[in-house]
Amino acid sequence: MQKRDVILFIFFVLFFSVGATALSSSILCDDLLQYYRNKELLQDAQESLGRLESLNGDYDALLESLEEDPNLIRRLAPATLGPRHQDANAIYPRATAEQLAAARKALMAESNRQSGSSAMPEWLRRCSEPRRRTALLVCGVALILTSFVCFRPAKQDDQKGE
Repeated sequence: MQKRDVILFIFFVLFFSVGATALSSSILCDDLLQYYRNKELLQDAQESLGRLESLNGDYDALLESLEEDPNLIRRLAPATLGPRHQDANAIYPRATAEQLAAARKALMAESNRQSGSSAMPEWLRRCSEPRRRTALLVCGVALILTSFVCFRPAKQDDQKGE
């Protein structure tokens, strides 16, 4: 009889835990979705902050080199401001605004592609669908009720001893 009680207890724990997990995941689905969205937004913000810190470092280094070498301004000014160049033997490429916009778009697409890995698990995306969420709720309740009805401890008859 004791072996039977242990097996019933194991089945009770198994059915109850699976049912409670299904029930709680269907109830807390919106909170989990919000958590993973916030986690993804935080990761994007940290990547943006990293890029901005890198740009600040580059600009600081450029400013330091400009302070040390005043001739650097004469070399950078034509490339930055676009005036006519004095050297007839040098070829200076001209970039139009459309070309610069296309290059910027390509660079942003590349950086978005690198950070494109979604933090939200696929099972949560599937569970958030209303039909599947309702099914999870019903199955969780059914498993919990089944565990209480079928695997409850057997009643001890007090009249046996009398």
